[in-house]
Amino acid sequence: MSVKVTKNRNKYLKEIDKKKYSLEEGVLFLKERTFVKFDASFDISVNLGIDVKSPNQIVRGTVQLPYGTGKNVRILALVNKEEESESKEAGADYVGLDYIEKIKSGWTNIDIIVATPSVMNKLGSVGKILGSKGLMPNTKMDTISNNPGKSIKEIKSGRISFKSDRYGIIHASVGRVSFSNQCLMDNIKEFMMIIIRNKPSTSKGVYIKSIYLSTTMSNSISLDSKIFLKI
Repeated sequence: MSVKVTKNRNKYLKEIDKKKYSLEEGVLFLKERTFVKFDASFDISVNLGIDVKSPNQIVRGTVQLPYGTGKNVRILALVNKEEESESKEAGADYVGLDYIEKIKSGWTNIDIIVATPSVMNKLGSVGKILGSKGLMPNTKMDTISNNPGKSIKEIKSGRISFKSDRYGIIHASVGRVSFSNQCLMDNIKEFMMIIIRNKPSTSKGVYIKSIYLSTTMSNSISLDSKIFLKI
């Protein structure tokens, strides 16, 4: 069955240049050609020159985006009773160890779980469920914390986690079309700076192979990676 290309999409495809865009050009190009009727997200994909078969070359970490992602992140705080009030005040959407039983029943209506080290031994019964959905708390992602309130506040204010996939690519949302051009550029620069800082010491050759920027339901455009090496 053939897929019908809309008038706007057809025009967009004709306007895409195969060149590598500067950050400013790329952001402007995509913002001016977003035709969806909602506040589309700005997404980035970074193809890394890493050995995906080597465990010590997995690139992962967190970055505090200056202007956040524009998305309301749903957080579950798995903490002890004495830390529940602090977690609620920090902005957690769901709080308490009772949610472990809900997870066993199939409930995973959340984006991130923040847990304290002392409760991690209680998650064994839901480990497979959380692991399959990428929800298991992890020290490298700063979601296992002795200060859950602080972690929750940081996530709510724009901290995101990232991890290279099995193809050596990192995908992330870095804002919304409604953001100003400068806010989007600042978010992307901060994101790329952290990716570059997290280069594995054993990685050889070209580290940043390609960078693509897109919005929800748009085709991607290629960014000139050299501009980020100057940050």
